[in-house]
Amino acid sequence: MQPTVVHVCRHGQVENPDHVLYGRSPGYHLSELGFRMADKLGEYFADVPVTHLRCSPLERARETMAPIAANFPGQEITIDPRLIEAANALEGQSFGRYNQRLLLPKNLRHLWNPLRPSWGEPYTTIRDRMLAAIRDAAAATPGGQAVVVSHQLPIYMARLATEGRRLQHNPATRECRLASVTSFTFHGDHIVRVDYAEPAASLYPPKKKMFRPGM
Repeated sequence: MQPTVVHVCRHGQVENPDHVLYGRSPGYHLSELGFRMADKLGEYFADVPVTHLRCSPLERARETMAPIAANFPGQEITIDPRLIEAANALEGQSFGRYNQRLLLPKNLRHLWNPLRPSWGEPYTTIRDRMLAAIRDAAAATPGGQAVVVSHQLPIYMARLATEGRRLQHNPATRECRLASVTSFTFHGDHIVRVDYAEPAASLYPPKKKMFRPGM
């Protein structure tokens, strides 16, 4: 039997000049650069025999999916709420250039346990819903290839769990850049391999601060 591959893409850069931690908030769309990143993903999958498309319900994910889906006219996109960004109690705030407002008393009360984490959705919950969505994408295209669009933390939780690594981590070390592709290869019901690619690497700005949380 042919292996099944589920390619999980992170969305492109978002228009967010105020550096808001937008999380699940509606109304946040790709920036001009983000749309160019999405086009790179469209090019990356142009010759891949994709038979299933699945996407987070948030605008930035749908906009990233659009040029990918354009390669496969008539292919329905499954909107899957399990692929949504992680819930976060600090959502909607801008913490300042050096994140100094993160230390305000109203925020500190959420920061007591980084292992859960206490400021948002538990890592284990994110892992479980994300892996369930990936497995359903694989089941929808046995022996084929699927493309999924989601968000950095859910994607990285699925990868850490699959690779047998601890879910607790330093966010700065996540290998899941904008418009990246984390590919899960299945043999039967088992994930046997994880690969990572950056189709939009040529578009990454030189200043890493553009990719801070909230971007």
